[in-house]
Amino acid sequence: MSPVLVFWLALCLSGTWAVDRGNFKTCDQSAFCKRQRALKPGESPYRALLETLELTNTRLTLQLINDNNKVRLLLELYRLQGNITRVKINELKPLKPRYEVPDVLIREPPTEPLSLLSQDENGVVLSLGAESQRVIVSARPFRLDIMEGSDVVMSLNSRGLLTFEHLRMRKDTFSYKVTSTVASVFVSVYSVPCANAANKEEEKVEDGMWEETFKSHSDSKPNGPSAVSLDFSLPGVEHVYGIPEHADNLRLKTTDNGDPYRLYNLDVFQYELYNPMALYGAVPVMLAHNTQRTTGIFWLNAAETWVDISSNTAGKTVFGKMLDYVQGSSETPQTDVRWISESGIIDVFIMLGPTPKDVFSQYASLTGTQSFPPLSSLGYHQCRWNYNDQEDVQAVDAGFDEHDIPYDFIWLDIEHTDGKRYFTWDPHKFATPKEMLQGLMDKRRKMVAIVDPHIKVDSNYKIHNEIRSRGFYVKNKDGGDYEGWCWPGSAGYPDFTREDMRAWWASMFAYDQYEGSMENLYTWNDMNEPSVFNGPEVTMHKDAMHGAWEHRDVHNLYGLYVQMATADGQLQRSGGTERPFVLTRAFFAGSQRYGAVWTGDNAAEWDHLKISIPMCLSLGLVGISFCGADVGGFFKSPSAELLVRWYQTGAYQPFFRAHAHLDTPRREPWLFGPENTALIREVVRQRYTLLPYWYQQFYQAHRTGQPVMRPLWVEYPQDPATFAVDDEFLIDLLVHPVTEEGARGVTAYLPGKDGVWFDVHTFQKHNGAQNLYIPVTMSSIPVFQRGGSIIPRKLRVRRSSSCMEDDPYTLYVALNLQRTAEGELYIDDGHTFNYEKKEFIHRRLSFANNILSSVNLAPDAQFTTRSWIERIIILGASKPSKVTVKTTDGQENPVEFDFDASMSVLTLRKPGVNAGADWTVTLQ
Repeated sequence: MSPVLVFWLALCLSGTWAVDRGNFKTCDQSAFCKRQRALKPGESPYRALLETLELTNTRLTLQLINDNNKVRLLLELYRLQGNITRVKINELKPLKPRYEVPDVLIREPPTEPLSLLSQDENGVVLSLGAESQRVIVSARPFRLDIMEGSDVVMSLNSRGLLTFEHLRMRKDTFSYKVTSTVASVFVSVYSVPCANAANKEEEKVEDGMWEETFKSHSDSKPNGPSAVSLDFSLPGVEHVYGIPEHADNLRLKTTDNGDPYRLYNLDVFQYELYNPMALYGAVPVMLAHNTQRTTGIFWLNAAETWVDISSNTAGKTVFGKMLDYVQGSSETPQTDVRWISESGIIDVFIMLGPTPKDVFSQYASLTGTQSFPPLSSLGYHQCRWNYNDQEDVQAVDAGFDEHDIPYDFIWLDIEHTDGKRYFTWDPHKFATPKEMLQGLMDKRRKMVAIVDPHIKVDSNYKIHNEIRSRGFYVKNKDGGDYEGWCWPGSAGYPDFTREDMRAWWASMFAYDQYEGSMENLYTWNDMNEPSVFNGPEVTMHKDAMHGAWEHRDVHNLYGLYVQMATADGQLQRSGGTERPFVLTRAFFAGSQRYGAVWTGDNAAEWDHLKISIPMCLSLGLVGISFCGADVGGFFKSPSAELLVRWYQTGAYQPFFRAHAHLDTPRREPWLFGPENTALIREVVRQRYTLLPYWYQQFYQAHRTGQPVMRPLWVEYPQDPATFAVDDEFLIDLLVHPVTEEGARGVTAYLPGKDGVWFDVHTFQKHNGAQNLYIPVTMSSIPVFQRGGSIIPRKLRVRRSSSCMEDDPYTLYVALNLQRTAEGELYIDDGHTFNYEKKEFIHRRLSFANNILSSVNLAPDAQFTTRSWIERIIILGASKPSKVTVKTTDGQENPVEFDFDASMSVLTLRKPGVNAGADWTVTLQ
């Protein structure tokens, strides 16, 4: 085995491993970032050549010129449907094509007409359709302002930081001794901007422009400098969010005194918290919010990207701001953002809201919505690196039954394979995988097995031979197959940017290709940044080749393509009928269409538990709702208290999986003593009672793009007290997990000035717009139901979600101050795409004027259920003298009820109506 791999494995298996920051670049060590960041705000060298303006029904084009080097750029401006503006900037005549990101947008965005309002020698004014929305393009220097009435919503290049490093010939490869005639012919044929006769300014050559070294790794940079950058100013904004993945607070910090936030998918073991280092995924989307408006910026570029944030109010205390106000010297808050990417073009979508939900819909119209997962994947997942063999799997499965803890999926990590050869099974430890899978299927449970994208170089391995013979591997800069070190040792990396490679990969999930697989086996894509143990920054060399494109151009897309191909494979194996479930570690914009993500290799530490909340909230804001963190922490060993608190947190996050490192002691839920087993059992059972609600939330996310797990400000956008809250969240239920060791109480902010909240455990009512101190014990999970909502549950918890399919519902009706409430109930088969054929039930549940009704929201849909309404619990109710239920056949029957006067809780027993039927319950 290679010494490199031996060293890496030793570190991976060491309980004292922590991230080595020296393995990963800072901005100063990234030549293009250092070069661009050295440019300070000032007057831009770019001006708009208004005489080149062309306006059609769908777009405006306009040339820009850099007065320093005379290189021309082409600006394209589009008004898109749904209140989105698109700005593209590319070289007018590049030496060769520059990379434009494919496969992320779900379609070419439909446009709406632009109209010219005015033009003079200083610029042009365009209408964005709405009477008060305009774009002003200023000519000298070039600047673009988006206006709403007299207010500037957003400005581009207002600080003069637009840069576009044009492609050029390297000086030592181009003879400057050729005659001017030959040179002029070369220029006319190839349109080389830097050789333009008008360009009298010599291009400054800096270190790292044509070759760059980091540690022992060299990047040949055959295309030279190609970075792009643009600044955005957001007047009136103090709060910006998004650009995951970072282990940091929900509200993004200013970066003036440190590194920018970095977007570059990397395998970072046991990452540090509260810093802008890159992690496993990258979604170049930022949201800006104040009490008047929410906007978004989607920077469509897959290369290494850095994002600088500055603010004129950064560092000011609340007292300082009040003092400014009293003295009349306060300035309008403003946040300035600068995006810097190593290559590609500038292609930015400005989502103009104005509400948070509008921005979510706008982004979803571009990149798609969260895939609609199988219902079972919303249950509990039990994972470990690694379950030893089939007998171990069987014993763990039986342990859940013995301790009466439900679960849906058990997972196998890399050790289940034959020598880290994916799509195979260890012939000794997992000799009869179908027998194992059938045993799970008999209990209506499922399995996930890992399939990583690094392929063992082994002439006896079918997968490797097929990929090599088809020429599907990524190439190195010299044209050979790129090889690096990963779990199998020497490995090749399939070129997932190729559509034919993805199609072949998908075909490998067919039951006759993936031997031992069955329909209850699903997939986990790990290490897909891609991870290369002996590569620069533990990833692929940037000068590796994907066809005509360098890896530097496509890097952040690699993980998305792996998950895309895997999900397609699961889809194809069922003939297109069954919904896939694929978990990925690396991701990009659009990854939400293909499955779930998790927050990677965290640690059994309290701060890692805390950070899981803002990390998943940030992902939800940019479309990826199916997010979770390794319950208990991947590295190290949690105390019993930490483990219980993590289960209590994870049970209310979208993806609920426990996972642990190979080197940690076993931590199945029953191994920490009877009291802790009971606490874990209780919270897992709470998760299962809420599965109908989780499923309904994911249906809405799939339809609309709204996040499942939401920051408070999304629902209360005019309440500044919510803008920085990231230790609690909404799933319509408000959840404030206990994340402090030894906590005896937590303080939760309950938003909504005219609202009420009900403790879901005690049914105690609390007013909104207050900070509520809540005493806690080890069994406490502060969760509140919003007054005005109706939430369905199934209280008969069984061994898996599938076993609960036909069980009855209990409706929890929480009345607001107006004594009304609304909710929905969604039911389908839980696993196929038949819902797209209108095979589902979708009901609106409403309470008003003492009448609770169920009305069909999809009268053209056809589906039947055996589930019925077993119980209705009304919180904040008054005692009725009589309760009746009426169905569509006109029959009216009395309903038994109990009333708890001390808590104002009314319980209706056995109304006896089908969950898919029209009915009304009347309180008299």
